[in-house]
Amino acid sequence: MRLHINAVGRLRAGPERDLIQDYIGRFDKAGRTLGLGPATLHEVEDRKGGGMAAEAALLERSLPSAAVVCVLDERGTLLSSPDFADLLAGWRDQGRQDAAFVIGGADGLDPALRARADMALSFGKMVWPHMLARVMLAEQLYRAASILAGSPYHRA
Repeated sequence: MRLHINAVGRLRAGPERDLIQDYIGRFDKAGRTLGLGPATLHEVEDRKGGGMAAEAALLERSLPSAAVVCVLDERGTLLSSPDFADLLAGWRDQGRQDAAFVIGGADGLDPALRARADMALSFGKMVWPHMLARVMLAEQLYRAASILAGSPYHRA
């Protein structure tokens, strides 16, 4: 199952981009034997200033057809890392070819895109910067693959 991180805004070179690339690389290696991966980052940018609706349209176009869509939203479901790993494994075992994780811009996600999603996932009640949310998601993808592989990375 291919994984996609679809996000508003472009990360410049720096620590966040380095961390994402590191965790996605780790995920790709760990997930390969599990039927997970590769993971790809798709960045969209609304250069015309159309707001959340324009960002949502760009995000929609970046989503693979028939992908299970999970938006990151502070009002979403809270999952433990093992539960997140089980969620990914369940989608894979159901024969889903693609899973897309959608991260909005500074103003969040358009309500219509949030409503269209298969699920909403939260990293807690706090709001995280959208650039940092990408790093957190990439790390959790790697952690999920390591949990499913029985690796000692996750020590809970």
